[in-house]
Amino acid sequence: MKAPIRLLCALALGLASLSAADKPNIVFIFSDDHALQAISSYGSRYAKMAPTPNIDRIAKEGLLFERSYCGNAICGPSRATILTGKHSHKNGFMDNNFSRFDGAQPTFPKMLQEAGYETAIIGKWHLISNPTGFDYWEVLPGQGAYFNPDFIQMDGSKKRFEGYCTDLITDKSIAWLEGRKDKSKPFVLMSQHKAPHRHWFPPVRHMNLFDDITMPEPETLFDDYANRSDALKNQQMAIAKDFSWGEDMFLHGDKEDPRFSPLFGGNKGFIGEYRRMNEEQKKAFDEAYVGENNELRKKLKAGMSDEELTRWKYQRYIKNYLRTIRALDENVGRLLKHLDESGLAENTIVIYSSDQGFYLGEHGWYDKRWMFEESLSMPFIIRWPGMIQPGENVIRTSRAMIQNIDYAPTLLDICGAPIPEDMQGTSMVPVLKNQGEAPKGWRDAIYYMYSGEWTHRVAKHDGVRTNRHKLMHFPGAKNRPDEWMLFDLEKDPQEMESVAKDPAYADTLEQMKELYAQLRQQHHVSSSTYPMQRWDEKWWKQRWDQKRKEAGTSKARQAKVVFIGDSITQGWEGKGREHWAEHFEALGALNWGYSGDRTEHVIWRMQNGDVQRVNPEVAVLMIGTNNTGHGLRPAKETAMGIQKIIEDLAWKWPDTRVILTAIFPRGATPDDPKRRRNSEINALIKPLADGKRVFWQDINQEFLDEKGNLSQEVMPDLLHLNADSYAIWAKAVSGKLHELGVTGD
Repeated sequence: MKAPIRLLCALALGLASLSAADKPNIVFIFSDDHALQAISSYGSRYAKMAPTPNIDRIAKEGLLFERSYCGNAICGPSRATILTGKHSHKNGFMDNNFSRFDGAQPTFPKMLQEAGYETAIIGKWHLISNPTGFDYWEVLPGQGAYFNPDFIQMDGSKKRFEGYCTDLITDKSIAWLEGRKDKSKPFVLMSQHKAPHRHWFPPVRHMNLFDDITMPEPETLFDDYANRSDALKNQQMAIAKDFSWGEDMFLHGDKEDPRFSPLFGGNKGFIGEYRRMNEEQKKAFDEAYVGENNELRKKLKAGMSDEELTRWKYQRYIKNYLRTIRALDENVGRLLKHLDESGLAENTIVIYSSDQGFYLGEHGWYDKRWMFEESLSMPFIIRWPGMIQPGENVIRTSRAMIQNIDYAPTLLDICGAPIPEDMQGTSMVPVLKNQGEAPKGWRDAIYYMYSGEWTHRVAKHDGVRTNRHKLMHFPGAKNRPDEWMLFDLEKDPQEMESVAKDPAYADTLEQMKELYAQLRQQHHVSSSTYPMQRWDEKWWKQRWDQKRKEAGTSKARQAKVVFIGDSITQGWEGKGREHWAEHFEALGALNWGYSGDRTEHVIWRMQNGDVQRVNPEVAVLMIGTNNTGHGLRPAKETAMGIQKIIEDLAWKWPDTRVILTAIFPRGATPDDPKRRRNSEINALIKPLADGKRVFWQDINQEFLDEKGNLSQEVMPDLLHLNADSYAIWAKAVSGKLHELGVTGD
């Protein structure tokens, strides 16, 4: 699946030998939710009416990838993947509801700084934490605003700027290019736009654009979701029923028709951007939309049908979306013009991409998240002067299958920086040097995972896509069985019928399931490694909130030891209280045990919240017995989860040593299936202890008799410790801490 390592190293060494003056600059232009079907060079169905000439210019002078995909079709996760070269479960940013990007982890901007590059990011960030790895940054808070937006400054303050967001991001990008102090250094500029993210507000200059045009509708606008999973019917991203009265449709006042969603403010037409506008902007907005709105109200009162209303909604939606893109494309042109006029174009690689695709009415939808083609696909267009030769009278295209995990290793490779082994992507440099042709051994399939969010109620699913087929898996839920969908993309490019139950595709289904298993293993995906929170359990969330607050106290910042685990660790607060007080209170120890947690929950906890506000000398880790108890999971999967926790702790607490504790025995006898499974896990994780940062501790024999039996006098339920057993554990950990030089002095 990956390009040969020796080839990558050779390319990297070759580029690394370049002088600083010869190293290429990179301008990475990144938009939000820009669908391929709204880019002319990708064959947009709106190309004649709403062309994108400036984005197309990059394609005409470079290379356009036809098979470019994301690994998780949501804004924040895609951005985190691009920075790290890792899938969401590896970089810790899985969704926009719960995740927070950990800027302490390795990212390509940090590595390029080490390689002598000046780095900057301007515009949309959307990763909660502040940017790291950039010499300069100025970013929008959250989603940002289209009109008169605020920008977070490097000192943490917010500053409001008058104007339209897309124009301002380009202004600031050009200003940074012009104002660089050391122009002898190569640079990477990430110019990242909010546009065309929902809700779609065009600039004043384009509010009447397309007024006299009826935009073509997608063939599947009225999809009934037959012949596929019922999960498709349960989403909340349908144009027909989920567009809001105010924010989406620009209708002032109370919601007057039940076929609109109120979204914000009850039945009120809440238009947040309108409130940000100055009087001149508001006047232009009203002149552009109020007349059409009044005509709609008349039709609604006259008995407008559901179909007619959906068509009206679609026209309002698509025109505002394309108006927003018109401004985006204009600003791409402005940045390209500056590169030309400043003389930078000659040695500057220009990339245009977006965080994922988007539904422009296909399947009746807006938004993204699904693994269907419209949001799985993301644009990737690159101009590399002197390396990529423009096509003669046609756009040069590549059918090599790429994914956003590839961006980071590609940029590192281009700039002569080494590619870390734990990056999951592959450098595209061999493809680029080969004018878009994939080298032998290039991947022929990609893996996708969407973990589920509150927003839009899209069901959790994952899957694989090959050149011809796509397999999607929906794990069983409360009201839904475990399901598979299989599509033949050659015969059914619009994905209207799953052939998973068609006998003619039985062999294909099995082959795709085998591939699915292989790619999950390759990317270290399992129930035990994919980070998960338990916020639906009130007590768990309360403990999480309590521990977050605790981490911010001066006492916690002085803690020398943190215990991480499940109910056995949490039990230090119960039956182990006396021994905790005797051995660990003087160390300011923290108890981060959560009853019922499995490895995936610990991974989530370590990747989110305020973990980095403490800096212990030692972390005591024991986790995994609930993985065994929860369906007797394979030992290898649980071991991978434990390995992932140790890897994450390395970037969270780089100076912290880890006491990796063997999972305690459970069950009465040595042949108990769960006891045996825990023993298998222990055998797999013991080699993780290197004696330098990670230290192995196995005290299991102290809980067992000479025949290996476990007594209820030691563990009353043959799983949890009693007070005397906590004394054994406390003495062992205290001894190991003493060996490591950790004392209460």
